[in-house]
Amino acid sequence: MRGGGGRLRNPCLTMHQPWASLLVHGIKRVEGRSWPSPLTGRLWIHAASKVPDPDTISAMEAFYTEIYAVDGITDITFPQHYPVSRLLGCVDVVGCLTSQDLASWEHVPQSVRLEALTDFCWLCQNPQKLVVPFEMRGQQGVYNLERRIYEGAVRGLSPVQGPLPVNFPLPDPTNPLSLKPGSLQVASSKSSPDKSPSVTAAIAGARAATTQYSRKNHNNLATTSSPTEQTRQRFHSQSPADSSTSANTDDTLPSIAHNISPYLSNHGIPSIVHNTPIVSQNHNLPSLVHNNWPSLQNQNLPYLQHQNLPTNVLNRRESLLQNQSPSSLVQSGQSYLQNQNSEPQRSPRLQNQSGAPSRWH
Repeated sequence: MRGGGGRLRNPCLTMHQPWASLLVHGIKRVEGRSWPSPLTGRLWIHAASKVPDPDTISAMEAFYTEIYAVDGITDITFPQHYPVSRLLGCVDVVGCLTSQDLASWEHVPQSVRLEALTDFCWLCQNPQKLVVPFEMRGQQGVYNLERRIYEGAVRGLSPVQGPLPVNFPLPDPTNPLSLKPGSLQVASSKSSPDKSPSVTAAIAGARAATTQYSRKNHNNLATTSSPTEQTRQRFHSQSPADSSTSANTDDTLPSIAHNISPYLSNHGIPSIVHNTPIVSQNHNLPSLVHNNWPSLQNQNLPYLQHQNLPTNVLNRRESLLQNQSPSSLVQSGQSYLQNQNSEPQRSPRLQNQSGAPSRWH
């Protein structure tokens, strides 16, 4: 690395597909960024893990087909595959210009000038690709390539001949760092090349694909950085009624309690009791009584026929139903509710021969 980059010895840049492969294959000669290049010299290119959309690939291939046609290049061989999570190869960054400078620079082909779509344009040449791309994980920004990966990758490089290779001329041939923003003496009367309707449409498609992809990636990063906030918003969006009860918005209850009734919203009741009958909210009764009390009130005794009870319990149930009316069962349940803290009396009919109480009662 000839300049910039601080401690970067083997700088690497992670890019999304299809832009990463297009750069390594020499089709893309300008890497656009919102920040100026921190280096000149060899830059390794790594493909991120995001699988590209077919529509994005089609839009970028159509873009380069159109801009190369301006220079008379109609035969472009695009990559057959766009691998992800791989180290693809490297390029030489020879300088960085603003988009206005590059679009007005008459010493480079028009197709290169048409690639000036971002604030800062990293000028790349001498692409080389790995015969066998290395699987690895990337990082944000420009980072150092691990030494073991570098030692293996540097031996597997193969030069690439792009559709229209370009050698960017330096303003000062003796200074390899002379090609930087503001270094060109571009007349104010110079403007970007004329664009045909097809080129204009291709540029619009490329801008749309890049903008849409950047927005999706930004949303994914925001989601990853704040999962708790995302979960809270998701539960609130599923419960429109919560927006009308502003008093409950800042409660410290867990998010699973957002859909509970207003009665429970004002009490620190565990979530396990949210679905219990209303009668249980006003009585400290065992859960067995909660489940049986409504059915006893409604005398829904045939419901017991559908339960998976043991045979001995079923026999006792028949005996009980034959000798005791439903009203007596209700009265028994009511007497139990009147004396909640007392031990329930067991019927002799439900005791087995050994005198042990029946499990069904």
